This record gives sequence, C-alpha cells and structure tokens, in this order.
Amino acid sequence: MTATVRKPGLLVDAVDVVKAFNSGSGQEPVTVLRGVSMTVTNGEMVAIVGPSGSGKSTLLYCLAGLEPLHSGKVELFGQDLASLGRNRLAKMRRDRIGFVFQSYNLIPSLTAAENAGLPGRLSRRRGAAEAARDSLRAVGLSERMRFLPGKLSGGQQQRVAIARVLASGASLVFADEPTGALDTRSGQQVLELLRETAAGDRSVVLVTHDLEAAARADRVLVLRDGQIHAELITPTVEEVLESVRAAGDEAAAA
Repeated sequence: MTATVRKPGLLVDAVDVVKAFNSGSGQEPVTVLRGVSMTVTNGEMVAIVGPSGSGKSTLLYCLAGLEPLHSGKVELFGQDLASLGRNRLAKMRRDRIGFVFQSYNLIPSLTAAENAGLPGRLSRRRGAAEAARDSLRAVGLSERMRFLPGKLSGGQQQRVAIARVLASGASLVFADEPTGALDTRSGQQVLELLRETAAGDRSVVLVTHDLEAAARADRVLVLRDGQIHAELITPTVEEVLESVRAAGDEAAAA
C-alpha cells in the first residue's frame, strides 16, 4: 500500500465531496454537495459564498469533520477524516482546529478569560490561562476579562470566541457567518481579526453572505447548487458580486 504524502503547507484537501441528507421516509435523499474539490494552504483566508441553499455551510461542516460524507474524501493536516475514530477526530479538533460561529458558543457561567482559555485547559496546555489573557488583550477586551458573556455585547462575545481560537493555537479556523448577528462596526472588527489570523501557519475558511467580507480573502469559492461555480483570486467586491449574481441567475434558470 502506498503511504499518503502530505503536500507541504496543505492544511485542507477535499476531493469529490458528495453530501446527501435523508428527506423523510420513502423519499429520495436530497443531494446538497455534488463533487466539490478544494484545498486550503498555510496562511490563506478562503471565503465560501453563493446563493442561499447552495451548500456553503454544509461544505464547511464536511471540511471540519462535523458532518460525514456520502462519498469523496477530506484530508486535514494530511489525515483522511474517514480513517480517524471518534476520539482521534475529537483530539484533532481540540488541538489544531478552531471554530467561530454566529452563535458564539460561549459558556454562560464562565468569564471571558475562562471561555478563552477553555480549549487550553481541556488539552492541559501549559500557559493556557496566560495565553487566554494575551488573546483577549489582542482583541481589545483587556477590561472585560472577568465579565460573564451575559454582560458583553454581541460584538464583544464574538471577539471572545476569536480570542478562544487565538489562545488555543489552532492552525485551521472554520468560521460560519461570524458577523451575521453583529452591527456594522462590530462586524468589521471581527473580520479584521479573522484576516489577521490567516497568516504564517494559520489559515481561515470563512462562509459568509457578506460580499465585502469575502473580498478580504485570498481566494473566494462561489458555490451554486452544491458545486463550485467559480474560483476568484484576491477579487474586488464587484467581482464577487458579479460572480454570485451569475450563480444565482443560473440556479434560477435551471
């Protein structure tokens, strides 16, 4: 058997990903992803956009190992997710992957500092508490470290979620509509932080409806009907808008 050789700097390698969901008793499964192939390398920010229902979030969840594939393959850090047991996959997520979702996913009974330091504590990483404090300072929350989430604004809670990713040392960050519930100013702050996170050996995969946010990425993948309609390299907002519009028009005409 030939051993898998990881390409230098390749964090995500997805090949012909197909995902279908059961639609009910006696009904045919609904296919959401139809043979998607993509990669993410060190230091990249990759945005995934497309019309509603195009499969953006489903693709993100498949890439992160949160949803099983119907067929195809996803490798993270050179490891085929299908070959990993539940414990090894959980360990990979805990030690090497960060998540930023619209819902923040903070624990209400823990302070901002405790939430930011939780992944480090769970993995028993030395200096986890100090790393959490440093990350909160980096996102501008040095005066809010002892606050519970309920005492923070939406933008501040999302910044705590990003601080949690920074403190964890995650090499790969998956963000699903992280600015969807934020006002414009808070959303811009969060996007700047994500853009700064994608550097060196850290990468970000972002699903968003915000085309200005997408245009901050190094590459933009435009989905239509579960397939990659276009790939744009460092595009302008206008180029992203035109491609998404074309994808929507073709989907409506199909």
